[in-house]
Amino acid sequence: MPRKPWIFAGTATVAALAVAAFLFFQTAGPATSQAQDLPVDPTPLVAITGSGVKSFDIEVADDPAERSTGLMFRETMPDDRGMLFVFEQMQPVSFWMKNTPLPLDLVFVAEDGTVRAIKKGEPFSEATISPGVPVRFVLELKAGMAAKAGIVAGTELRHPAIDHAAGASNPG
Repeated sequence: MPRKPWIFAGTATVAALAVAAFLFFQTAGPATSQAQDLPVDPTPLVAITGSGVKSFDIEVADDPAERSTGLMFRETMPDDRGMLFVFEQMQPVSFWMKNTPLPLDLVFVAEDGTVRAIKKGEPFSEATISPGVPVRFVLELKAGMAAKAGIVAGTELRHPAIDHAAGASNPG
């Protein structure tokens, strides 16, 4: 029995739409699968170390969307660059490296700018990275840069975002 042309046309249209939808979602993908490009802050972050003052150009992630994306999908970053995560208050924090191809140093910082802990971040790991103490800031640097700069627990970090938080907690 011959097929009716309208049935064939309807089937072909449905198949074409399915293929088009498949290709669209394969190529477009979600917007979150791209590295975020935050502007470099005009003021460098300064680390006051035992071997001198070291500075880093930083991007500041100070809202929930920026913090949740962080350095995910970032494949390269200069040695003197980092990202400073700014939280509203001292709190327990934890990070993971899913979707992050760069090995990182995670520098956990108290409200007064004092480094509390430094942890390593392994690319694409879903393991939780936490300092075990409340912090106000986290500075992400390329792996090895904290040690190279002389940043250890107790090092003081200075930047307007940190100084503002320290001043707000000590109004006198």
